[in-house]
Amino acid sequence: MTEPTEQEIKKRAYEIWERNGRPEGKEHEFWRLAEQELRNEDKSSPVRTPDTL
Repeated sequence: MTEPTEQEIKKRAYEIWERNGRPEGKEHEFWRLAEQELRNEDKSSPVRTPDTL
């Protein structure tokens, strides 16, 4: 499992911010939400093994 990069988090946080109507002062909230979403996506990704390639 890899950690999301800062660029990935930034992009996702921006998308969340836009979806929520671009509110001011919630940057940290959207950043944490973006990190959480990206980590959850990574966990749900199927593990690629030689048997599943």
